[in-house]
Amino acid sequence: MKRGWFLAACLALAGCAGASEEAQEKQAALRTVSVARVELRPLAGGLAASGIFIPREEAAVGAEVGGYRIAAVLAEEGDFVRAGQPLVRMDPTLLQAQIAQLEANLAQQRIQATQAEREAARVAGLDGEGIVATEQIEQRRTQAANARAAVRGAEAQLRELRTRVARLTITAPVSGRILSRNVRPGDIGTVGGEPMFRIARGGLVELAADVPEAELAAIRPGQPAEVELPGGRTVTGAVRLLSAEVGEETRLGRVRISLPPDADLRPGGFGRARFTGAMAATPAVPEDALRFDADGVSVMTLAQGNRARRVAVSTGRRAGGWVQLVTGPPVGTPVLLGGGAFVLEGETVRPVPARATARTAPAATPATPPAEAAR
Repeated sequence: MKRGWFLAACLALAGCAGASEEAQEKQAALRTVSVARVELRPLAGGLAASGIFIPREEAAVGAEVGGYRIAAVLAEEGDFVRAGQPLVRMDPTLLQAQIAQLEANLAQQRIQATQAEREAARVAGLDGEGIVATEQIEQRRTQAANARAAVRGAEAQLRELRTRVARLTITAPVSGRILSRNVRPGDIGTVGGEPMFRIARGGLVELAADVPEAELAAIRPGQPAEVELPGGRTVTGAVRLLSAEVGEETRLGRVRISLPPDADLRPGGFGRARFTGAMAATPAVPEDALRFDADGVSVMTLAQGNRARRVAVSTGRRAGGWVQLVTGPPVGTPVLLGGGAFVLEGETVRPVPARATARTAPAATPATPPAEAAR
């Protein structure tokens, strides 16, 4: 009986050993791959963002007096104008006729006022003397006062018409470059309609760049920025201000970069800025973790049970052998490096940390020359 128990124990041990050897063989058959992780790294080279050129400050020019015909347009789109420079003249003929009529009326009012003043002066000091009735004295004084008031009213009407005539010449409110012109000779000027001109104050144009929310913290007002113009030329500007809010859907914040006056800067054009002094920590992976195929750029990550899983990514800046992940797996996710280029999705692999692989990799030894081997 003891002998039977001994045989059973031996068979069990043999089975365990066989199972262990089988597991070891399966493990040995797995593909060994180097693995790194998605890390937060400050990539050198500065942040980059694109945007649209806009006027730093825009002035709208319109008519203050409506209903008069445009007689002349004195400026064109693209012209640089000075503050106070005439841009449009409207026909003053109707107002000039009214002014002539008011001037004649004012002259008549002044004559009547002079006569009323003389009549009032004749009865001055005769109150209570009994020479002239009190009612007549008060009447002459009232007539003189009314005549003076009529003169002042006519003078005010005349000033108002002369002001309207002056307003028929529309001038530039600021110095700058005309961005658009929307007026023609023969048009009728209207108040509150579409502006006749749009002027970029001082001719200054700046770049309104959209920056990801995570990178806004690395940008400060006054920070230098290199801006690439549509023609390929680069100009140096500085961050003027950062928006106080971030788009709810885009998660982008707007950065406005002031630029020096330049004839090649046109509002509405596309530009690209590089913030040379900014280094923000951003999710990144080693460059050899990227896979390129017909479906685009991706990385192979490790899921539960060391199974490979493909994740599509979009990339940004590159520096020091690392590449920014604009979209992709979160920080800390293990990713397969170059040796996993032929790993299929869903395949089980044997991961080895990339640093450990580098430390344990044997140094290459030069081959022994045949002559040395013979000796």
